[in-house]
Amino acid sequence: MSDQSAAASKRRSQAIMGGVAGALVFVVLAIVFFVVRSGDDDKQPTATNAAATQEALPPSAPVVTEPATSAPAAATGTDGLSPELQKEPDVKAGTGGPLTKLVITELVKGTGPVVSSGQTVTFNYKLIPFTGGAVIDSSWSRNEPFTSVIGAGQLIKGWDQGIPGQKVGSRIQMDVPSALAYGKGDLRFVVDILAAQ
Repeated sequence: MSDQSAAASKRRSQAIMGGVAGALVFVVLAIVFFVVRSGDDDKQPTATNAAATQEALPPSAPVVTEPATSAPAAATGTDGLSPELQKEPDVKAGTGGPLTKLVITELVKGTGPVVSSGQTVTFNYKLIPFTGGAVIDSSWSRNEPFTSVIGAGQLIKGWDQGIPGQKVGSRIQMDVPSALAYGKGDLRFVVDILAAQ
């Protein structure tokens, strides 16, 4: 065998080995990608943060300001709550207006502890314009309650004023005047208070 032939054979062997090594690296990376990706499916965000919600809606649409964190399933407190709180509410339009004050109507009487400002509270809610129309925002549509500190300026003033004093396990209707919301119109919320700590 000539030196040229031996060198060509060696180059072919190196090329084949390089191709096999490259294919193995690709297969390993593909496996790692799919394993990591399937693990992330369990960690999908469960609540829409306010910035993302505001980008999705027209500038004139009011949106609940909520933190990006959602309550873990064990912290929602839905065990032992009224069965009505496990069904999505049908929110009806209000009449009259414009609203001049915050109006709270108890729809389901809670039997849990009274919520105080500064507590971390887990909610379900549904929001429509006070005079009716399409749902603006809803934790029900995300199939996940959210958690926030109440009375600390993280939510609209109507919530910070209306939630403290309510009992865990309550479903309340909150008619919030524009001045206690986003300044773009009166709002009607139906809020389930699932847990407080």
